[in-house]
Amino acid sequence: MTVIDGISREVTALWGGGKGRSLLVVASGWGILLGARMIYPVLLPYLRTSFNLSLTVAGFLVTILWLGSALGQLPGGILADRYSERLIMTVGTITVAGALVGVLIAPTPFLLFAATAVVGLGQSLYPIARITILSDIYPDRIGSALGVTMATGDLGQTIFPPIAGVLAAAIAWQAGLGFLIPLLLLVGIVLWVVLPAQPPTEPDADSISVGDLPSIVARLRRENLLFVAFILFLYILIWQSFTGLYPTYLVDQKGLSSSAAGLLFSVFFAFGVIVKPLAGAAYDRIGMRRSLVLVLVGPVAGLTLLPIIEGFWLLGAVTALVSSMLGSGAITQSFLSDAIPDDIQGTGLGVVRTTSATLGAAGPVLFGGIADRGYFDEGYVLLAAVLVVVILLTLRLPESTTGTATGGH
Repeated sequence: MTVIDGISREVTALWGGGKGRSLLVVASGWGILLGARMIYPVLLPYLRTSFNLSLTVAGFLVTILWLGSALGQLPGGILADRYSERLIMTVGTITVAGALVGVLIAPTPFLLFAATAVVGLGQSLYPIARITILSDIYPDRIGSALGVTMATGDLGQTIFPPIAGVLAAAIAWQAGLGFLIPLLLLVGIVLWVVLPAQPPTEPDADSISVGDLPSIVARLRRENLLFVAFILFLYILIWQSFTGLYPTYLVDQKGLSSSAAGLLFSVFFAFGVIVKPLAGAAYDRIGMRRSLVLVLVGPVAGLTLLPIIEGFWLLGAVTALVSSMLGSGAITQSFLSDAIPDDIQGTGLGVVRTTSATLGAAGPVLFGGIADRGYFDEGYVLLAAVLVVVILLTLRLPESTTGTATGGH
């Protein structure tokens, strides 16, 4: 079978039986939400000027955004287990639209941070419901479905930040965020119309509550789940540190213009559009261990080379090399979706993602502190060293760890 035949078969399986419409709308919503989140790093130089923020405080603003995106995932998972995914994703999208209005009119840094936190909280309602609904629709192709969805997220992160940068330079930074508000409102309506309605599950003796979390964590200890969660935490720490201040780094340390920095930032996510579906398909075929190592080796070299590379085109090449780490999310989250038992899937994913993402959210503010002390370049070498640790931990996973071996579905 040729590569083209294999791709054609995957596309047919994902789109057939009326499933494609749901995948399209879920993926589109995810793309717009992630695009909104990744506009922040591009607008950070403007926000630093408008609100007189240091690199550390600017990093803390990004941390607040990521922290909000993390903290709501556990309650979002519980709600996904009990209520309609359609409702949860719609509410999250509309909340983000309203919070962005607050960001645009914020007169003080405190209100800017508060509105940004609500942006993150609104976004946090979407990810778990997205995974659980896709795992129901595609029980045998969750890796491919998540890979497509996450690639669409990268498409949003590729398209929207440069648009935001152009609007900010031509008009004002508020225009760079404001154009997303009607798009978010539209996607909220489409989610409600297209996704299947599901009756809420009545609370009963078997319902999951906060008191059940210790027993859920105990169940997650099986199948290397907590070990994989730790790997996910380290990856999130690296990824958020890199993306949070990368455009600022390119402007301050490499002498690029804001528009050129925004373009390279979009290149990072553009390659993710290709990497994530391939990584998801690789997980389906060769398992967690080998597929994860494959996508993480290149970024070690890229992050190490970044401080000594100069010039737009060479920086573009290094950015593309680092971008292969974007495939890590498709692999680890597919593994977790497969491995976590169905009866606690939403809550279990919420526990893992909330814990990993909450701890990983410290990355931007810590990285900003390193940069403020004059070690911007050394910070990226440090990220490469942490990534080496991730690879070494990945090699400890058993070779047979695959989506089909864990028995989650």
